[in-house]
Amino acid sequence: QVRLVESGGGSVQAGGSLRLSCAASGYGYNFNRMAWFRQVPGREREGVAAIDIGGRTVYAEFAKGRFTCSKGDVKNTLYLEMNSLKLQDTAIYYCAAGHLYSSDWSLTSEYNYWGQGTQVTVSS
Repeated sequence: QVRLVESGGGSVQAGGSLRLSCAASGYGYNFNRMAWFRQVPGREREGVAAIDIGGRTVYAEFAKGRFTCSKGDVKNTLYLEMNSLKLQDTAIYYCAAGHLYSSDWSLTSEYNYWGQGTQVTVSS
């Protein structure tokens, strides 16, 4: 059974940094794509960044220049380095993994597995 576990969330002041981690277990091969999403109450889950099996990354516009998505040395480990955090970055951040590879990385339907989420709170 595939399981994704996020860690690294917490509270930080605006302008600060956090590093999220995601560890996947239960799958012996590399996922075609892994991604980070976030969600605030009352809004749809939105894509933050994704990385494919070849290491290519894509970012949401709001994440470009501030967030870095990377894979770890351990298979199916994912990181999200977040810098210059803003109040509007407050959300639950989710790790996702999928077997598909389509042109729209930001669709939640593209991913087969999800973590339970980790809260990121940015305060002034």
